[in-house]
Amino acid sequence: MKVYCFLNNRVAATNFHRLLWLADLLQPCWLDYEKSIKAEIQVYQPPESSARLVCHVVHNFKVILLYLAFLLRKVIYLPYCIAYTATTFWCTMDIQELLFFTHLAENLHFGRASRICNITPSALTRTIQRIEEEVGEPLFIRDNRSVALTPAGDIFREYARDVLKRQELLRSQLGRDRELGGSLSLYCSVTAAYSILPGLFYKFRRAYPGVHIKLQTGDAALALASLQNREVDLTIAALPRKVPQRVEYHKILQTPLVFIAPAGYPDTLSYHQNDINWQKTPVIMPDRGLSRERIERWFAAKKITATVYAQVAGNEAIIAMVSLGCGVGVVPQLVLEKSPIQEQVNILKLLPELTPFSIGICTMRKKQRTPQLQAFWDIATADDVGLGFRQKII
Repeated sequence: MKVYCFLNNRVAATNFHRLLWLADLLQPCWLDYEKSIKAEIQVYQPPESSARLVCHVVHNFKVILLYLAFLLRKVIYLPYCIAYTATTFWCTMDIQELLFFTHLAENLHFGRASRICNITPSALTRTIQRIEEEVGEPLFIRDNRSVALTPAGDIFREYARDVLKRQELLRSQLGRDRELGGSLSLYCSVTAAYSILPGLFYKFRRAYPGVHIKLQTGDAALALASLQNREVDLTIAALPRKVPQRVEYHKILQTPLVFIAPAGYPDTLSYHQNDINWQKTPVIMPDRGLSRERIERWFAAKKITATVYAQVAGNEAIIAMVSLGCGVGVVPQLVLEKSPIQEQVNILKLLPELTPFSIGICTMRKKQRTPQLQAFWDIATADDVGLGFRQKII
């Protein structure tokens, strides 16, 4: 492709130099072009005689047409241009900076995130500021009391997680001949950590001692949400009646949901004709999750309006409040059996019984898993895994 410009038209010459720069930038993306695309500027001298005026006009018209054609192709290949420049742009960030960002995005606290990253809060602040400068958007809303992600921060968090996952997968694939290493993250309740995981971890650690396990404990009601938000690789969770389509699970046990009352505070329960008077008996409710849904369904079936004393997070907290005489609660029997204060509460025999909990190990359905995740999943779903909690299956 030849582009003609006139010496006496400096503006056109400047624009064509800019187009040349754009051509060099777009060259890797123009798949339907020849292998080498370069704009060749040929200097054309304006005619001195009127006899060559027609040629002058024709060449000038060619310049205009070629310029318009080039602009049209620029618009057509604009997405490729953006993709190309974005690729070279993000490469200025390193994996460690993305890791620092994800820790802050998960904790939303500079102090806690800096301790996890093993750097000072000021160093973490400078790293985040450097990332924000490169992105061109604020990623966090900061004030003296709290830290929150901006909409751009939510988008960038998904980008950072994807890059870190791909980097982990690459390292695993390159090191297949060596001992399996890397890391694996898992979320579960405190009860699951000491009642379900010991046998599973024992077999996994014996087979893959080089894999670093990152265990997070918290409210059981948040287990599936943590998995679906891609905050962890695996989770131990109570399975709802309809498991989300993107979640793959393996059922490992079933445990009843039971009503409990304080053993040392009999006056907490109020009776009317040998039946509990629920309008005068306080109830400790879970603040969210599958337990709350089944309790509300139970009361609705009996056309009872419960008197809610408090709404708390976590089954362990419910057992503690019930033992102190604050009210009646509902917890999985497995949690009660593992509680250090189980002798301070009594199980109430009420009909109809609540729908029991099915507990399973869950992960996201993916076409390609990391070797660490696949190894853990194979052990967890094995029939002879010997998890150490089979005797608790009801």
